[in-house]
Amino acid sequence: MSGSIRPHRGAYRHPAPLAGALLLCGAIGSLQAQTFQDAAASPTKYAEGRIEPVSSCAALAELELPELVRITTRSIAAAGGVPAHCRVDGTIDPEITFQVNLPQPWNGRFYMVGNGGHAGQQPDDPSQVPNRDQALARHFVMAATDTGHDADKEPGGSFVLSNPQKAIDYAYRAVHRTAVTAKAIAQRYYGKPVAYAYWNSCSNGGRQGLLEAQRYPEDFDGIVANAPWVDQTGFTIGALWNQRALDDVTLTPGKLALLAERVQAKCDAVDGLGDGLIDDPRQCPVTVARDVPSCPAGVDDDSCLTAAQAAAIQKIYDGPRDRQGRPLFPGFMPGSEALVRGVDGTLNSSWLNLIVPGAPDRKAADFNLAEATMRYLVPLTPQPDWDYRTFDFDRDVETLDRWSRLADATDINLRAFRARGGKLLLTYGWSDQILQPLMGVAYYEQAVTANGPNGEDFLRLFMVPGMTHCAGGPGPDQFDSVTAVIDWVETGKAPDRLIARKLTDGTVTRSRPLCPYPQVARYQGQGSSDAAENFACTAP
Repeated sequence: MSGSIRPHRGAYRHPAPLAGALLLCGAIGSLQAQTFQDAAASPTKYAEGRIEPVSSCAALAELELPELVRITTRSIAAAGGVPAHCRVDGTIDPEITFQVNLPQPWNGRFYMVGNGGHAGQQPDDPSQVPNRDQALARHFVMAATDTGHDADKEPGGSFVLSNPQKAIDYAYRAVHRTAVTAKAIAQRYYGKPVAYAYWNSCSNGGRQGLLEAQRYPEDFDGIVANAPWVDQTGFTIGALWNQRALDDVTLTPGKLALLAERVQAKCDAVDGLGDGLIDDPRQCPVTVARDVPSCPAGVDDDSCLTAAQAAAIQKIYDGPRDRQGRPLFPGFMPGSEALVRGVDGTLNSSWLNLIVPGAPDRKAADFNLAEATMRYLVPLTPQPDWDYRTFDFDRDVETLDRWSRLADATDINLRAFRARGGKLLLTYGWSDQILQPLMGVAYYEQAVTANGPNGEDFLRLFMVPGMTHCAGGPGPDQFDSVTAVIDWVETGKAPDRLIARKLTDGTVTRSRPLCPYPQVARYQGQGSSDAAENFACTAP
């Protein structure tokens, strides 16, 4: 790779707030629920299908394409707002399962979504069906892949035990080969090439989208990478650090609630508006021992933190460091520790799974991913019994470099993608409690200046106050970045804001503009602070 946001681990830092910035400004693979919400307002009319097939669905089963080892087809009748379409299932050598859905009629565009975690979700998995149906209802050719393994049969990174090639397919190859194959199938079916190709996904799916721009810039014209897992190996180091930091302390949901309450009280109004959202957590660094009540000697209840508990939590905020105190990876942001009440009434937080003892095999989302990565993907020879307690943050960091070169999406050279007219839209929740948002900020800050002048002409980042991983949290978290990137690619209109909404029982209870980083949304002093029209995007 010709450039990286991490030439050495110590290069990571917590970027300072960009006051007076000189930069010009212009979701498990899950997606925001309002994907395509703004389709009707798009001047491209992309949701309209006009192109009819010139081939039969059955005839596609006779296709011979490079590396294609199996292909089957079936015609699906129109139902529930989804048009009649041809479904093509197949396998790319060695075991990359894919599915392509071809609507009748077609809008001329190709749309693809990715995978969460270590992938392996099957194209017909219930988690993927809504993505497929939404795309087909707008007359896209839509594709998905499992990246070469079935997560139910080979969970985590254990798929490498049956075939080491699956590691390469998961890292980057499967998405590329699926995109190439799907486009060839579409051209044969409709007699026309794909006019525009789009990617939209979150988390590991965001990583996949970034790698497409970096490694295969010809595959997609527009890429939406939500909460991208930019630095899988740096994240792995961070998750090991968090687990180790909390191994020797006991915390409770009550203590976590106390922490979240004190952080919110300290940081909410820093931006000038007390609205229950922390606008930019970097503006409000937290010192746990100072900002949260300390337990008197002999006391350890939910009204306070002991010195050991405070020190452990501070390590999570600060992120992993070597013995010289140099940062190896960013920590979590103030606001990410907040407990969020789910639709079933239970309190949820990635921090909660990390700090509250449960069943012996209960693991936090970040540690579960990190442990599997270290056991199966990092070493040349898998080590299923590897113990995270043996990891040395000075000696062992370099052992991740081989896997980093395969799987990390840290290459900041996007010149080929830009040269062919590609547009890349990144989003990240400031309260993400699984992937640290500063890895997204760090990538953007370096990539936007590394690919020629006016980098915001092809690359933009939108930070979302109060949003957790991919969606959720107290902030407005539903927005249509797909229509924005389509309009950007096809009309040249760069997104100068996205309107995010908070839905409660299907009703919009709050809206807020999301601004191109480093701009921020500021209340203009009149009207409801829950209405987007009363905010303006300004320099921080």
